Amino acid sequence: MNWSAIAAVFLALAVGLGAFGAHGLKARLDANHLDIYKTAVLYHFLHALGLLLVSALPRAGAISAEAANSVCWLLAAGILIFSGSLYVLAITGIDMLGAITPFGGVAFIAAWVLLAWKLVRS
Repeated sequence: MNWSAIAAVFLALAVGLGAFGAHGLKARLDANHLDIYKTAVLYHFLHALGLLLVSALPRAGAISAEAANSVCWLLAAGILIFSGSLYVLAITGIDMLGAITPFGGVAFIAAWVLLAWKLVRS
């Protein structure tokens, strides 16, 4: 899997969704839902950058390609579940979606812990 290309797509989406929130949703969402949307964009952007960084680590010899692949899957899942659920929650107001969000957070935490483990072991 070309995680660098996937990271670039995630980063482009983060910029686009951030701009959409700032310009298209600012007048449509209340302050609470706009804050939720901003949180989604922030975590999306930071973890997409992390995905890009992790995808380069095998080329630098820091970790194996298999280890990077596992970390990248967790980061991608976290972006989709954490940020995705917050985007939908912010736009639709369906608060039940907040129950899904922590699973994305767990994926983020697992990715960073796994990366730390793999870096220590390499």
